[in-house]
Amino acid sequence: MVEKAGCVWCRQWHAAIGPIYPKTGEARIAPLRRIDIADPALADLQLASPPRLTPTFILVDGDREIGRIEGYPGEDFFWGLLARLLEKLPKEDAGGS
Repeated sequence: MVEKAGCVWCRQWHAAIGPIYPKTGEARIAPLRRIDIADPALADLQLASPPRLTPTFILVDGDREIGRIEGYPGEDFFWGLLARLLEKLPKEDAGGS
């Protein structure tokens, strides 16, 4: 999760999804790593493009981007978008082996 201080949508995600996410199957497949949008560590990843919006949820396999969700569309839409994103993982990663 790419975020920045003062991001209203980031706060909304943390309030609605943040407490639940670590307890989900999705979290076992894609553990949440929080990173500031200005963090130079983003340069170590093979991203399709630099994140411009916060929050941006980037699914990474190794150090390569698989896909992303830009912005937070609300709890109802987030889970569906995340499910579609997780389907893009190679099967051995998505299956937990």
